[in-house]
Amino acid sequence: MASQVPGGVADVAAVTSEIQAIVQCLKCSVVEKLNRPLHVYHAISYRSQLVAGTNYFIKVVVGDANDYIHMRVFQPLPSSDEKLSLSDIQTNKKLFDELETF
Repeated sequence: MASQVPGGVADVAAVTSEIQAIVQCLKCSVVEKLNRPLHVYHAISYRSQLVAGTNYFIKVVVGDANDYIHMRVFQPLPSSDEKLSLSDIQTNKKLFDELETF
């Protein structure tokens, strides 16, 4: 990834294995928040924002071809005692909906 200005948001990028692992790690939290099982669940694209850690905005397919969510995930700095967390979810998203900060 190219260098990023703190607080700035990177352009949309293709999912890496690290991003997919983050999404998988938070699946139980997503299922709980959506209150439904997820038989399809994988990341499509993401953006990142450097803060006191990293915010990730991730587009995830959760059903058929028109069933997506946008997740905001916070990954704290390695030196902190905080853990990876699901900050928010936007539902009723489609494939071509722009992945914006929220």
